[in-house]
Amino acid sequence: MTSLDPRALRNAFGSFMTGVTVVTAYDKNREPIGFTANSFTSVSLDPPLVLVCLAKTSQNYDALTSADGFAVNVLAETQVDVSNTFAWPVADRFATTQWENGPHGSPILADVSAWFDCAMHKTVEAGDHVILIGTVMAFDQSSNPGLGYVGGAYVTPAMSAEALAQNSNLIVSAVIERNGEVLLIDDGNGGLALPETSVKDQGTAAAVQSLIDAAGLTAKPGFIYSIFEDLGRKRQHIAFLCSAAQGTPKHGTFVPLNTTALDDVSDPAILSMLERLSREAIIGSFGIYYGNQNSGEVRPIA
Repeated sequence: MTSLDPRALRNAFGSFMTGVTVVTAYDKNREPIGFTANSFTSVSLDPPLVLVCLAKTSQNYDALTSADGFAVNVLAETQVDVSNTFAWPVADRFATTQWENGPHGSPILADVSAWFDCAMHKTVEAGDHVILIGTVMAFDQSSNPGLGYVGGAYVTPAMSAEALAQNSNLIVSAVIERNGEVLLIDDGNGGLALPETSVKDQGTAAAVQSLIDAAGLTAKPGFIYSIFEDLGRKRQHIAFLCSAAQGTPKHGTFVPLNTTALDDVSDPAILSMLERLSREAIIGSFGIYYGNQNSGEVRPIA
């Protein structure tokens, strides 16, 4: 379980795109209840507050508005079935889902991207919905990429990347971040670089995973952090932001995300990207860069 310090919470809130969550709690009979939602938002870091929205027509309305607390489970990209289970009326939604009680007592689902176990802070009437505001009592996150839902369909980081992989001259790099540091390797010319590889026939998700495996770390491909055209070398470049667990890398070293430590990064485009990551990590708000190695725009992650 991750400590409840403001920086850790900020990183947790900003480390995944807004996606599909399952809100869980107990009813007055101590039976677990839950529903699928995508309206999870961080409210405050001090005190640590989050909110979810619940329709007044929900069968869980009375139970949740009177509950002592609730948990927000941010689903991983492999948990479409869990999302569907909690989105439709099912006799016992928890019967086919692995879960356990969280530190504060709410049901926590297994293998999620992140979870937040909350005490009820306040409920606020808002039109045909009620806003449940919770105080985060405990939370944790994993390297599992999150599950998204757009335009009536589920989307995952891997799916988004594969759509871009039609360009045969495609390079993928892994921005492997851990505790405010990023993994850099020797570029062969006395400088530092991100781990990168050509996609070729293996697909983007497999290419990123091969970089993680070569580094000897436990991590999974996260979301796409930068997409740019390298005009000088006539190739497309996609960078994935990945969160790594503890462990010593086989190759390279973790370098602090500050301008002094990054001075040896040889590629100006990669240096600019890492400097942006350093700034965004401080405020916990991330964007995706689109453009070329000289100019482009950063579009916020919704």
